[in-house]
Amino acid sequence: MAGTVANKCLSPLGFLTRRLSAPEFITQCCYHKKVVDHYENPRNVGSLDKHSKNVGTGLVGAPACGDVMKLQIEVDEQGKIVNARFKTFGCGSAIASSSLVTEWVKGKSVDEALMIRNTDIAKELSLPPVKLHCSMLAEDAIKAALADYRLKQQDDQQEAARANI
Repeated sequence: MAGTVANKCLSPLGFLTRRLSAPEFITQCCYHKKVVDHYENPRNVGSLDKHSKNVGTGLVGAPACGDVMKLQIEVDEQGKIVNARFKTFGCGSAIASSSLVTEWVKGKSVDEALMIRNTDIAKELSLPPVKLHCSMLAEDAIKAALADYRLKQQDDQQEAARANI
């Protein structure tokens, strides 16, 4: 398999003119340029205040590969996602998937963000089949963050109802 990838990615003259280190070889041959871009220049890395009522936090993991993804979204009073942050421990495809979804969810309503599918993420990043679990993890992180946000909103409504009684 690696030999096939190497043959497709590098011309025979490439080995004569320049040697690639293992990380360079992998990024040059195995990952799409969008994955490399999001990996080398991740967007929206960091955290938001998880105790804030308008911030939803999703923490998901994939035990099979060890990837862990935390996605946080901040929603304004009109129900639009105004900010998103992530922290991911995992491979380049997991980091790229996290970075991409933070860009995609901004400006969307909560319902629109729920429409983002792992297939859309995988297609945008040109993920190979062996890395599809990264896009699935990103979709799960969106759902978990939005579920946490909605739970906080329900709690606030219940507290307000109790205060009015």
